Amino acid sequence: MMTKLFTLILINLTAASACSSQEPVMNTKKHHTATGFRNTDSLMVDKSFKDLVSWMWNRQTPDPKPFPVLSPDSTFLRSNQTLPTLTWIGHSTFLIQIDGVNILTDPHFSDRASPVSFAGPRRYTRPALTIESLPRIDVVLISHDHYDHLDLPSVVELFSRQPDSPPVFLTGLKVKARLEDEGITTAQEYDWWESVSLAGFTFHCVPVQHFSGRSLTDRNSTLWCGWVAERNGYKIFFAGDTGYSEDFKLIHSRLGDMDLSFLPIGAYDPRWFMKSHHVAPEEAVQIHQDVHSRQSVGMHWGTFILTDEPVDEPPVRLRKMMLEKGLDPESFVAFQHGETRILTLPVPEKQTATAESAVTE
Repeated sequence: MMTKLFTLILINLTAASACSSQEPVMNTKKHHTATGFRNTDSLMVDKSFKDLVSWMWNRQTPDPKPFPVLSPDSTFLRSNQTLPTLTWIGHSTFLIQIDGVNILTDPHFSDRASPVSFAGPRRYTRPALTIESLPRIDVVLISHDHYDHLDLPSVVELFSRQPDSPPVFLTGLKVKARLEDEGITTAQEYDWWESVSLAGFTFHCVPVQHFSGRSLTDRNSTLWCGWVAERNGYKIFFAGDTGYSEDFKLIHSRLGDMDLSFLPIGAYDPRWFMKSHHVAPEEAVQIHQDVHSRQSVGMHWGTFILTDEPVDEPPVRLRKMMLEKGLDPESFVAFQHGETRILTLPVPEKQTATAESAVTE
């Protein structure tokens, strides 16, 4: 019984939330509180630990059926300096290559999404690439500090394997200290709507609806976020983890149409527990429309058992909703694990966001 309860707590730290009250605001920014942060509409995830235990104790865990994993051409990816590519490594980890710049999102290469190696959500589909097979990484985007997104063994190894030119790790506020505690000296942290120019890109830290914490005592002490990476008019939106909110319409109003978006489509059932902070595929389609994304790719599925839906359901529901809405189903797709696609970028001189959708390599 104690082992099961311990596992429940670990899953709580990756997929769900204990109760949290609304703290008094101590900053002119509405999403800042006395002890941390909250969402733009002041929503605080309000499910209690009792709710968590009730759900987890009686749930029927879905069958972790591993997905086939394609083998990316790592030799090509390591030497590539000119061809724009996108590779899904698994969960929320993508490798983006544009103009010789290599970007990773929420790198996770470990066997578990957990603070310990013997318990917690275990990977059932292997990562398509190893850290050793990656090209030199220039920038790492971290969306928040949950264990399935901020994997400390992975980021430490990424930092240490490039001693002469380590990646720059971009995070939300207060996450930098977690990385510095691990010896990572190249972390930079930002608030929502702050931007930084780096490696020929402008990176915008943007609001999404979620929460943070790596224990039962540090709820919302660090800032969660999405990222928009912009270069020569081409805009990439990495949503991280999120529930549905008006944030996405605001992102579009401030930053314009997105050419390529990475949107979560998994970890959504039961809705009574997950809706506030994890979108279902149907809501992901709405985000795709809200940000006017020319091409979107589903993520946050097919890797860890975090919630109750069948592991192969998210892509099915995604395609069904695209068809029901009369949208081109190829404009929002779920990659195969390990799939690499070539990106068609706009002509830089025009400085427009009229890139064609990603096409299969």
